[in-house]
Amino acid sequence: MIVDLLNGANLAFIGDAYINLYIREYLLNKNITNSKNLHNLCVKYLSAKGHDKIVKNIRDELTEEEQNIFKRGRNFKYQSHRKNIDQTEYLNSSGFEAIIGYLYLKEEKDRLEYLLKRAILIIEEKNE
Repeated sequence: MIVDLLNGANLAFIGDAYINLYIREYLLNKNITNSKNLHNLCVKYLSAKGHDKIVKNIRDELTEEEQNIFKRGRNFKYQSHRKNIDQTEYLNSSGFEAIIGYLYLKEEKDRLEYLLKRAILIIEEKNE
């Protein structure tokens, strides 16, 4: 399958898009419609810092295949580095996005739904 041939950046690219849509739909379904509030909330769920927090909490739940995909996304030699983001957080975020992209392309909907619901719970924990 073509998904197995994609590099970590390609998987993270599609994963980022899917996570964005999933979270935006989730927030709208919570009847949050104010644009400023939506943007501010999205940052919590979609930032490298948020993804890093998620990864640290789900690491032990990942299958061996998902851990390999995480490493493929995290270890890809990205050409740019954003200066305002911690490099470790950025790479962990890319690894998480790669997992989501991989699951999406493999059409593993149940696992995808489980991990994204877990991600939401982790971000919404009160003990930040």
